[in-house]
Amino acid sequence: MSATHAPKSLIAASSHLVSDRAPDLSAVEFGLMIAGHAFNRWIVRCMAAAGLPDLTSIDVIVLHHVYHRQRGKKLADICFTLNIEDTHIVNYSLKKLERLGVVQGQRSGKEVIYSVTPKGSEIIGRYVEVRERCLIDGLPAASSGLEFSQDLANLLRGLSGVYDQAARAATSL
Repeated sequence: MSATHAPKSLIAASSHLVSDRAPDLSAVEFGLMIAGHAFNRWIVRCMAAAGLPDLTSIDVIVLHHVYHRQRGKKLADICFTLNIEDTHIVNYSLKKLERLGVVQGQRSGKEVIYSVTPKGSEIIGRYVEVRERCLIDGLPAASSGLEFSQDLANLLRGLSGVYDQAARAATSL
């Protein structure tokens, strides 16, 4: 077989997961795993460079979401939006972020509404600067277009729905 017609080689994290019905899915899952770990490592290190070390990726994600649109958010809404089932994980991050002085909780009846403090806003601003310098400036010109980014974002949201549905189906077995 010539080099131009050679079969593409699949990179599968677990060859036992390759299915005749979806032969590329194992390779996609491997890509998701390594991209997920790389992304988590990146956001933690970016936040450390911005001046807030010793956070987990969940802490960073929660801080960004609480800052989003600069409106207060309830624990349940944060969990829902971030697709995190265990509220204890997000609650732990919120308490940690409160201790660090970057998030504050304000009681409103039975609920607590979380918002970012001025110190938190300053850290987020530095995060944006580090992100621009280290990530955005490092993107190849061809991959920084809006079409690529939006298509990828839509694909990832779609995949999250597929995996959520599969998780619900597995729970009922």
